[in-house]
Amino acid sequence: MPSYTTESIRSIALVGHGGAGKTTLAEALLLKAGAIKTKGAVEKGSTVCDYDPQEKAAGHSLQSALVNFAFEGVHVHLIDTPGYPDFSGQAMAALAGVDTALIVINAQTGIELATTRMMNAAQARGLARMIVINKIDADNIDLPKLVTAIQAQFGKHCLVLDLPAHDRHDTVDVLTQNGGDSDFDSVARAHRALIDQIIEEDEDLMARYLEDEVEPSAAELHGVFEQALRAGHLVPIVFVSAKTGAGIPELLHVLATLAPNPTEGNIAPFFRGARGADAIDYAVAPDPNLHVVAHVFKVIADPYMGKVSVFRVHQGTVKKDAQLFVGDAKKPIKVAHLYQLQGKEFVEVTTLMPGDLGAIAKVDEIDFDCVLHDSHDEDHIHLRPLEFPKPMLGLAVDTKRQVDEQRLFDILHKLEMEDPCFEVERHSTTHETVIRGLGDMHLRYKLEKMATQHKLELVTRPPSIPYRETVTQNAEGHCRHKKQSGGAGQFGEVYLRVEPLPRGAGLELVDQVKGGVIPIVFMPAVEKGVRRALADGVVGGYPVEDIRVIVYDGKHHSVDSKEVAFFTAARKALVAAIRAAAPIVLEPIVHIEIVAPESVMGEITGDLASRRGHVTGTNGASGGIGMSTVTGEIPLAEISDYASRLKSMTSGQGSYSIRFAHHAPVPPGAQAKLAAAFKLHEEDD
Repeated sequence: MPSYTTESIRSIALVGHGGAGKTTLAEALLLKAGAIKTKGAVEKGSTVCDYDPQEKAAGHSLQSALVNFAFEGVHVHLIDTPGYPDFSGQAMAALAGVDTALIVINAQTGIELATTRMMNAAQARGLARMIVINKIDADNIDLPKLVTAIQAQFGKHCLVLDLPAHDRHDTVDVLTQNGGDSDFDSVARAHRALIDQIIEEDEDLMARYLEDEVEPSAAELHGVFEQALRAGHLVPIVFVSAKTGAGIPELLHVLATLAPNPTEGNIAPFFRGARGADAIDYAVAPDPNLHVVAHVFKVIADPYMGKVSVFRVHQGTVKKDAQLFVGDAKKPIKVAHLYQLQGKEFVEVTTLMPGDLGAIAKVDEIDFDCVLHDSHDEDHIHLRPLEFPKPMLGLAVDTKRQVDEQRLFDILHKLEMEDPCFEVERHSTTHETVIRGLGDMHLRYKLEKMATQHKLELVTRPPSIPYRETVTQNAEGHCRHKKQSGGAGQFGEVYLRVEPLPRGAGLELVDQVKGGVIPIVFMPAVEKGVRRALADGVVGGYPVEDIRVIVYDGKHHSVDSKEVAFFTAARKALVAAIRAAAPIVLEPIVHIEIVAPESVMGEITGDLASRRGHVTGTNGASGGIGMSTVTGEIPLAEISDYASRLKSMTSGQGSYSIRFAHHAPVPPGAQAKLAAAFKLHEEDD
């Protein structure tokens, strides 16, 4: 059994923008807690959390990492997360495993993109939040101005819990007023603001405080402080220097004494049934004696341990050799080994209790976001899904060697399995394998991983646009296919006509042949010829859709007619008919939703118009503080570079998502270019 109880567990995620010093902060916490003997350095590639070779080369985190340590009688599960937007999926996923989010802010750069994004995400998840201002030892920083900016951005309930001492080598406790004076602000004034905010949680305490002017005792404040923290009515601000160690002991003490344990934190939002309006809330309790309910929030494809599924135990006790059901599976899996992670190290344990973060290796059935349980009473249980950013930037990939094609799909499956913001698509129309991520850095990381870890070299290019073709007029086509080569010949003749159909109608094939002029035995060959012509296209080589093809006449020969003859005749007759029916090329139009700062909305809408797009709506109240949302429609061909363009317009603060809307005719000039390219391709063939 563990040497600690559920009440002594603290689960913490370090989140915030890249460069805020989260990994260095994790090292400082581990060192002060005695979990490591020497503090590693990011620039030297010697930290516990940045253990991946690509992370060491990049000099920043690319994936989340878990560590554990004990301090002042509590057991801390700490998750260090990447801060750059391209890897925000890893940070978002970590929120499903913790009770408290520490939003780390660089004192030199202040509030950045991930600061706002993770503050909003942690609040939406019902987590306790604390702000850690790091690098207080740096030159040319204005800490009072930064606190004012934090309160303006996130609310007046963001209040300092300690203040930097005169030399910034230590901090002053605002709650107890122990530790001396601060150049930053009046300790007494900060103390009064903190007390005023805390006692609003308890009417009796507030009445006594206001009437008797007697300050509540530390014991009275403790419970009310935790209540305010859980409710999101208080977001404490603490100051540290992960580099020098200033404020680290105080931060550890705050986590040990004030951060919620699993019995105090807000209950994870589980539900029973299908996702959607019919889902029924399902309450779990951090009781070790109840049925097991655990949730997988991270999957790792480890080169030595295989598939590793990282989970949080929300209810019950998971033991080595236990039988667990995965999701709604009817048969259980056996837990041969249980682990806790310490960076890259797997520490085997025998028991995990409510609030613990643990891992199971080499069980292929356990996927990201699934629920583990030990009774069919917990079938159909899910955790309310996190809102992950949608991967928009795509690359078509091919192997340099044909022999590696199957390996490619196997490796892509592993990469997709461990990253909720990495998607793999196989397009049936363009016959391309397309990988999608959150940005160029994200995709380069995946490509480098395939090259270094899996020895797989790829060729990449922008994905093809899935154009379509259709007809706009009625027309007829005819072909007599006759071939004589000494022996048996080939003969087949087909008459047909085409008619346009509404968008989305697809293909309608009508057989109006009478009198057996085309024997029924050859009609399947006619249909195959029609479908081949539609698949190959006529104008630009794109599939033809929304068309009615009526086969109404033909001829056959009792000796020379064969399937191949009618296949060829039907294909050529349809090509002739389509060419006579004023064919056009259709392009995919997508619905786009853009979230960006209100200050750049004019530039956003102007850029949409320059890309042949149009705005369908705006909403100034969504997307977060100071952010607006604009919706519109735009041709897919116009947004191949939109990720980088939006990043430039919004200084990295914007995001967007798309979904297919409909097809529409391309402009005449674009159709001429597509047709010319197809004609050149045909001539080359």
